Amino acid sequence: MKDSVDQHVDRWSAYWKDESSFDPEIEGALVRMFRIERIQRREDVAAFAADGDDFTLQDYKTLHALMVQPWPTEATPAQLAEVVKVTRAAMTSRLDRLAAAGLVTRETDATDRRRVIVRPTAEGRRMWERYIFEGMARDRKALSALSREELAQLNGLLRKVLSSLEE
Repeated sequence: MKDSVDQHVDRWSAYWKDESSFDPEIEGALVRMFRIERIQRREDVAAFAADGDDFTLQDYKTLHALMVQPWPTEATPAQLAEVVKVTRAAMTSRLDRLAAAGLVTRETDATDRRRVIVRPTAEGRRMWERYIFEGMARDRKALSALSREELAQLNGLLRKVLSSLEE
């Protein structure tokens, strides 16, 4: 079975004859991972755009961070900005949108008045649950070509690569 990456690798293999500098298996694996991630991201963006409401992918990512980050369901804006990997100013803008939509609350910490605590509202939890399950369905579809055994094997191999990169 061939895919679009095989054509890419074939073109580069014809150009680079020396496998010490170009390894078709490495190129194929990395380009495939990149394309899978890009397709999934595009489908996520399309899913939020198709709904037609004002809830964006960035809104979801912020709620998701609030729900699953190291301090579940309660965090400071700075902690959320760090987890989501945006600036504090960008997080403030996101939180303004979410608060205006009634999806989060921001309260001054009773023990430190300089500190603001962000919490999801019941509606915020409902929105997060709706979109996380829709996302899981897209993820399941993306990997449906693999059997459970193949999926476990893929995870093992990717874990091995990621572990070596994180050392």
